[in-house]
Parts: sequence; structure tokens; C-alpha cells
Amino acid sequence: MEESLKAYEKTIKKKHSFGWSPKFEEEFRTNLSEKTFIPIAEKTIEKLEWDLVYKDQTNIEARRKENNFGFDKWTESITINFSHGKVNVKSESLGNEMWDNGRNSKRVKLFIHTLKEIEKNYDKEALEKIEIEVDKKNNWDDYIIPDSLPNPTKNKKPDFTIPVIGGLIISIIISFIIAKLSTNGFYIIGLFEFVVAFIIGFSLNQMIKLSNFTEFKKLQYLLIGMVILIYVLNQYFQYEIILRENNYDRIGFFEFIKLRLEHGLTIKKLNTGWIGLVISWVLQFVITYYFGLLKLITSITVYQLERIPTEVVDFAYYHLVKDKTEIEVRKELSSKGWSEKQCQDEVFEAIGAIHDATELNRMK
Repeated sequence: MEESLKAYEKTIKKKHSFGWSPKFEEEFRTNLSEKTFIPIAEKTIEKLEWDLVYKDQTNIEARRKENNFGFDKWTESITINFSHGKVNVKSESLGNEMWDNGRNSKRVKLFIHTLKEIEKNYDKEALEKIEIEVDKKNNWDDYIIPDSLPNPTKNKKPDFTIPVIGGLIISIIISFIIAKLSTNGFYIIGLFEFVVAFIIGFSLNQMIKLSNFTEFKKLQYLLIGMVILIYVLNQYFQYEIILRENNYDRIGFFEFIKLRLEHGLTIKKLNTGWIGLVISWVLQFVITYYFGLLKLITSITVYQLERIPTEVVDFAYYHLVKDKTEIEVRKELSSKGWSEKQCQDEVFEAIGAIHDATELNRMK
């Protein structure tokens, strides 16, 4: 960031914000039009050296990062909305802090100051040129239709059987490992759930590639089934391990669960009772499912983008921008060698994955 902006930032009077994810917002008016505001705001974000994460016709979002101990970490999310000359700028803390020490107010006021300074450099003629460039970009007027496209790769027919069988095997293996570690006193609440979610996500990623299956709903149901199966089998394997290793008289599995509930959960000599145990089981499911779901969505999105060449995605998207129907776009793809329905479906999935990737990047 330029020294002049650093100097101005130091003069900003901070306004402290408190709460879960502290935030600060401020409104101002501008003479910029809808078409010129976003490009000017984008230049502002670039000048402030923030990371642009999203933009559309009336909104733009950025994130500011700091380097601590050699690692970059996003600290604030800045969202700017334009509506009929009125601009709303909001900065929200990223992290677990309850007090922002005025940082959000500094981001907002610094953005407003910088945008106004940049705006001064544009006269009416320059702003008209920006509007023309925006129209050309939005309409893909500079796109040159290629004479040919890369030949489609013959992907296998999507097969949900592979993820189902693989998910079952992985669930059994994970549940046994957890049970063995738990009975030996090595279980760490929170860490293990994250590790299990990572393993599930990695496994599903490999099975998606092997099966060429990307239907989200079915894979989501599979993920839920895997998480439930892992933690139910975990209890059953613990039951078997404890009885076999200690030569206890055999009791029923449900009797074992009843005894566990009566014994409760002990954390550092504090017995939280059956309520603590049940809460720990619920947290196991929620934490594992949440992180597993994020990994699943990422895996599907990346795979859908990887299997289709960029040139083909651009070609199909260009025709959609030109208001052609799906049937017409399929005809255009067929004329370039992409005639099989499965290949065409995968092109449309890749276009949808671009939007999904943007939304993933925006997640806080």
C-alpha cells in the first residue's frame, strides 16, 4: 500500500465494534453510475492491496490479510454494495474475536477515502470509456469463436456403486481405528473429528474421480450415512474390544450403551454425566459432517472444472451470454465435435462449478 494511504490510515479516528464477529458499516453517495462504480471500486481494492473475492453488477467483496509468523491470514471481509448512487461499505472481522479494536472502521473509512481519490482522476469522457469497456466485457464482444475445440475425453459412465462400496469399506476401517484408540485412552475430542472428516473427504474425492459420479445430493446422503455408520460402528467395536480384551461376561450391545450412559463422560476428573456423553456424540456427528461436507463440495467442484478444457467452457458460456437456449448451445457444441450427451452435460456442470467455486471462495 502506498505511503500516502498508510499515512492517512493512521489519522483515521477508530470506532470500536463488539460482538460475535464485530462489524462496522457506513454509507455515502457517489456520482458514479452503476456501470462505472464496480470498475472504480475494483481499482480501489487493488490499490489497497486487498484480495478481490467476488463481484457482480452492483456488489463487490474483498478480504484483507496480514502476515503473522510467516503465514498469511485473512483478518477482515469488506463488502461494498451500490444502489442508485448510494454506497454501503461494511467490514466484518474474520476469526473468533469479540472486539475489533476499531480495525473494521479503519477499513471502511480507508476504502471510502481511496475510492473518492481515484474517482477524482476520471472526467466524463474517461467514465464513458469505462462504460463502453464494461458493456464489451459483459457481452463477451472481444471473444473470438474458435475454428475447433479440443477433442472430448471419453469419461466412463457415472457409477454411484463405486462411492457406495468404497464409503462402506472406509467407514468400517475408520470406525475400528477410532474404537481401538478410544479404548486405549488416545481419543482427543475435536481433533479426531476433524481428522475423520479429512479422511472421509479425501476418500470421497478419490471415489468421485474413479466413478465419474458428481451428483451432489446422492453424495451428500452417502456422506451422512458414512458419518452415522462410523460412529455407530465405533461404539460396537469398542463394545467387542472391551469384552474380548478384559474377558468380561458377554452382555448385549444395548446394555453396554446403557452402562456407558450411566457412567457418563469424564473430562479431567469432572463427570458430565449422560448429558455430557450425548452432547459429545452429537458434536462428533456435527463436526465431522460439516468439515466433510466442505471437502465434498470442494472435491466435486474441482473435478467438474478439471475434466473439461477451459476453451470448451468458454465456448459454451459465450453462447449462453448471447441468450441462446440450452438446446442451441448443445447444437453449437455438437458442431465442434462435442456431440455426446454425457460430454455436453459435463460442460454445463463445469459452468455451474464456476459459480460454486466463487461461492466457496466467499465463505467466511
